[in-house]
Amino acid sequence: MNPIIENSVQIHDTVVLDTLPINADRPTLTSPAADIPAAADITAASGIDQAIESFIGPIAQAFSNVVFFELSVGGVGIPLIVVWLMAAAVFLTVYLRFQPIRGLKYSVGIIRGRFTRKTDPGQVSSFQALATELSGTVGLGNIAGVAVAITIGGPGAALWIIIFGFFAMTVKMAEATLGVKYRKILPDGTVSGGPMYYLRDGLAEIGRPKLGKFLAGFYAIATVIGVIGAGNLFQANQAAAILVKATGGDSSFLADKLWLIGVVVATLTALVILGGIKKIGLWTSRLTPMMAILYFLSVIVILIMNVGEIPHAFALMFSGAFTPDGLTGGVIGVAIVGIQRALFSNAAGIGSAAMAHAASKTTKPATEGFVAMWEPLIDSVIVCTLTSLAIITTGLYGSSSEDGIGLTSEAFATVAGWFPILLTICVVLFAFSTILAYGYYGQQALGYLTGNSRKADKAYQIFWILAVIVGASMSLESVIAFSDAIFFLMAFPNLLGLYFLSRILRLEVLRLRKRIDAGVMREITPAELQVGMGDHEPTAEQIRAAEAGRRRKRDKLREVRDSLKAKKLERAKREG
Repeated sequence: MNPIIENSVQIHDTVVLDTLPINADRPTLTSPAADIPAAADITAASGIDQAIESFIGPIAQAFSNVVFFELSVGGVGIPLIVVWLMAAAVFLTVYLRFQPIRGLKYSVGIIRGRFTRKTDPGQVSSFQALATELSGTVGLGNIAGVAVAITIGGPGAALWIIIFGFFAMTVKMAEATLGVKYRKILPDGTVSGGPMYYLRDGLAEIGRPKLGKFLAGFYAIATVIGVIGAGNLFQANQAAAILVKATGGDSSFLADKLWLIGVVVATLTALVILGGIKKIGLWTSRLTPMMAILYFLSVIVILIMNVGEIPHAFALMFSGAFTPDGLTGGVIGVAIVGIQRALFSNAAGIGSAAMAHAASKTTKPATEGFVAMWEPLIDSVIVCTLTSLAIITTGLYGSSSEDGIGLTSEAFATVAGWFPILLTICVVLFAFSTILAYGYYGQQALGYLTGNSRKADKAYQIFWILAVIVGASMSLESVIAFSDAIFFLMAFPNLLGLYFLSRILRLEVLRLRKRIDAGVMREITPAELQVGMGDHEPTAEQIRAAEAGRRRKRDKLREVRDSLKAKKLERAKREG
């Protein structure tokens, strides 16, 4: 088994806590959760579970081998999907003139809703869209995944996570910008958006309608299937497993009542997702900051206790990134470990940012691009750096027999015996928030395939809620592995579309930068009309004023067109 790609089965914001018993040849991850098994393995696996595994297992293995096909570089196996993601991240960063460096400062005011009106088309604020996407990416991958990367590649892998977290910022910017530009505002004010729409309509705009329709349909089908494993079954399963482990393992009251955990999580999920993106945005905008702050403060306590080791930790990260010791492939090997973790963790290139930000209230697509850049910054730079420092400063990365979340848990335990409880709370909240975000992404993809059928949408919501109970109660490892492979397959049509639409994307981003630099884009006045970060619903008076303003603009535009038409006719008469 190649240790360089051992964590390639990580799904979006999580990493598999137990080896997937599909095939010994498949690189998998040994239990990183301090012997936390899959939830359904805590009790005897059901006959149904085993039957599903025996049927789906060979199919999942074969499909995974295709999606995670490896190229050999210097004796190191590099999954083709990682190369595809890396290439897009570097290209877009250079092509858009390094916006993560030059444009990040402009995004703060946009996130705070100062440049958009409550009456602008959309359903959520920029901050809520940011929180929704972060709720699906910040999670166990930043906790267990970073620990695995350090275990395999040493402290130097952490630096490569940070470096490619920076490049991933531009990919998210591209997805969010195009997601808003090609979104559809329905008559009732709801929004349909995502890669499906910019693949179909964007490619039609540049003269490739057939290719666009094919890629859009392919992407939508992959999304509907892919999010079931990555964003539902696995999340519920691991949340149940961690809760059982934290409450006593086999002797826990919950050990033989996994269905009960599923029912509780499913009930909470139903209360949110049945309310649509507005309710999801409301919950994630509160839940995401809360769990991020809890994790941040917890790690800060660890760092304060080991403050003298912080400079040495950074030195190890820098030296290990370029002079690795004992890892197959040398610098290339440790780089692949870190790059793979960064790209798989923040999901840049998968297209989820386009769906989250398409619902934002704005009339300028690129504004959401500047907001979306913060997602890999928070996910792969800030949170992953905190996790890395917690592990390295405590000295556990070289002495502990644990890996993954077990290693992170040991770092927390250096503060106090009860301190890992905070980690458990964070992990469960991360899993729940991911279920909320991915449920919305699945709905958006299904809406594209069914013409936004309300019946199909409601049926999918019910299915999503029930799947939480199934995921908590059964392991379904092969089903999850199959949907994981399809999930990462989403990157192929999405990034292909970004390449085709790169000129349009560049025009949108640089045009907004010109407006900002020239001082043309100003804060909305009065302040009561700004979207802000909280209540963004316009009053009846604001709606009437906005409609009147739009009528005036239409009338003015009509007058200009009529005037130009009259001048053209007059000129034609003189020349005739």
